[in-house]
Amino acid sequence: MKHYGFAQSSSDHSLFTLQRERVQLHVLVYVDDLVISGNDNATIKAFKLYLDAFFHIKDLGMLKYFLVIEVARHYIGIFLCQRKYALDIISEVGLLGAKPAGFPMDQHHQLPLAKGTLLPDP
Repeated sequence: MKHYGFAQSSSDHSLFTLQRERVQLHVLVYVDDLVISGNDNATIKAFKLYLDAFFHIKDLGMLKYFLVIEVARHYIGIFLCQRKYALDIISEVGLLGAKPAGFPMDQHHQLPLAKGTLLPDP
C-alpha cells in the first residue's frame, strides 16, 4: 500500500488514504477483505489492477455488508445499519417471536448536521 503512495492513518492503522491533486482514494483493510472508495472511478480501477498483479483478487462489486454492518444506498446518502446483526442476536437468545416494548424516543428523530470546523487528522 505504501509503495503505491498510500499513507496509513495514525488513528486507525487499517485505513490507508491516497491523495493526488483532486483524486482521493481510501482503502480499509480487515484481514483479507478490502473496502475501496474514492472520487475517481478510473483511479479505483487502476488500483484494483495493481493489486491483482500481486494477489489474486475477487471484486465483489458495490459494498453491501462489512463486519455485520449493512450498507444501503439512497439518493440522499449512504446509510449504515446493523439490523441483521440485531436479529441474529434476538434469534440466538430465542426472543424472535417476543412482543415489542415501547421506546422512550421519537422513532423518526432527525439528527442535525454538525456545524463548525473539522478537526485535524492526528
